[in-house]
Amino acid sequence: MRVRVALGFVLLTAVFAAPLLAAGGGGDSSAEEWSFKSKEFRAGHDAIGKQDFRQAIAWFSQAAAASPKDADAANYLGYAHRKLGDFESALKFYNRALELNPKHLGALEYLGEAYLELQDLPKAKDQLAKLDDICWLGCKEYRDLKAAIRDYEKKAQR
Repeated sequence: MRVRVALGFVLLTAVFAAPLLAAGGGGDSSAEEWSFKSKEFRAGHDAIGKQDFRQAIAWFSQAAAASPKDADAANYLGYAHRKLGDFESALKFYNRALELNPKHLGALEYLGEAYLELQDLPKAKDQLAKLDDICWLGCKEYRDLKAAIRDYEKKAQR
């Protein structure tokens, strides 16, 4: 009987946790995942894929203006600004995404990566700890940030 109860719990957890884990909005999702978003958002996502970060900012700025509570648009605005070296704007948008959705997996990962680029390892590790708390079943964002921190620490030891 205990085995059935445990199995039932595991299945229910998987069913209810999957949508929550998927809602984080990382950086390398497929276009189909964004089909419900605005055409501006999708164009921004395409621009990110082409590494046209200035164009991505233009599109995501329009998407964010039309949907100011869209944490994904804020996250991608942070990402595009970071890729252009504008860390002040990147941090602003990552923090905006996290205001809108404190469990936004992509924003937590990207904010951690930004802190590494700014040589602030303790703050990067804070983001990793937040991901660890959220991703109790494991997630790509946690693994990616953990690997980036490991690489950063290896380079610092040289």
